[in-house]
Amino acid sequence: MKNFLTSAFNRATQLTREQNLSEATRVLMRALTNGAAAPAPQPAAHAEPHPPTFRLRRPLGETVELLRHAGLPGMDQSGAPLVALRKAPKIEIPPGAAYLSRSYVGPAGARDYKVYAPNGVGDGKRPLIVMLHGCAQNPDDFAVGSRMNELAEEHGFIVAYPAQSTTANQMGCWNWFNPADQTREKGEPSLIAGMTRAVMAEWRVDPSRVYVAGLSAGGAMAATMGATYPELYAAVGIHSGLAHGSASDVASAFAAMGGKFELGAARRSLSDGVRTIVFHGEADQKVHPTNGETIIAGARLDLADALACETRETGSAGGRNYSRTVIADARGVPQLEHWAVEGLGHAWSGGNPDGSFADRHGPEASREMVRFFLSDAAKAR
Repeated sequence: MKNFLTSAFNRATQLTREQNLSEATRVLMRALTNGAAAPAPQPAAHAEPHPPTFRLRRPLGETVELLRHAGLPGMDQSGAPLVALRKAPKIEIPPGAAYLSRSYVGPAGARDYKVYAPNGVGDGKRPLIVMLHGCAQNPDDFAVGSRMNELAEEHGFIVAYPAQSTTANQMGCWNWFNPADQTREKGEPSLIAGMTRAVMAEWRVDPSRVYVAGLSAGGAMAATMGATYPELYAAVGIHSGLAHGSASDVASAFAAMGGKFELGAARRSLSDGVRTIVFHGEADQKVHPTNGETIIAGARLDLADALACETRETGSAGGRNYSRTVIADARGVPQLEHWAVEGLGHAWSGGNPDGSFADRHGPEASREMVRFFLSDAAKAR
């Protein structure tokens, strides 16, 4: 069995390097299901929260067993993708606000996106937050689950929701693990940056207050956006995500999701010192919590010259305990924050369950990210 799995992983890696991601994934998933043939999704989709926490550095065989029994990302028992069943909740639009559909076309392709503009948006330049959904989600679903439109009304910022195409990834995941989508001015980073600039050109956006955040695969891609476009984004929010460069193919993506990755590769995240806030559930069975710790560790090294004070606290919010680490500069401006939430699985903390992969319990990740983003961000740069 071990030799069979090793062979499958090697074959999947080879196919990925040949840009045959679909066949690579099928090979890998056949191995993980004892040879059962089934079309499989790309990695790093969502799974329902599970209460137990697993430990770092599982042996390969143990990680394989976890993937086999925890349920495949975004798949039903027959192996059929669930993208067509993505939630499409109703978006409430207050008087004076707007929720608009847009499309962007660039050298790397085309993507649709949504823009939420709060009431009174024409009064002065506004901050912009770009929200990257997770696998098997869409902009409307993510907007409801994260409650970000409500906070936009409260604080007066604009929100953009890029939509991943199922042509690019059958599960609607951002391809965070693909080297072709980890590089500045290429692939999906160029498309997301292009959509960001398009929103900035259409609306009165303060260029010093542009931020990017995401969940799961979207969180991993948010890390990549911070690494590849540090001049565009003043800060990054990563929920249940992975570090930029923590995987380079399908096999290493599954390994990274399970907490087994090369630190040297993950260390490439946020290399230009972008302010970073991370949320991760300690009971996340789909993306190991160590990934959040790794993001913060890498960013801490990158921002070492700017860091002056570190505080740690524990508390409770929304019925869940949490630990919070804040690392600030000499002026007291937070540069890094890490929230570890007890009992939280692979879901947005303090979200609206009318959207998918959103847990109503725990601290409100969206509110804390907005607070972090807007806390003297212009001076922090």
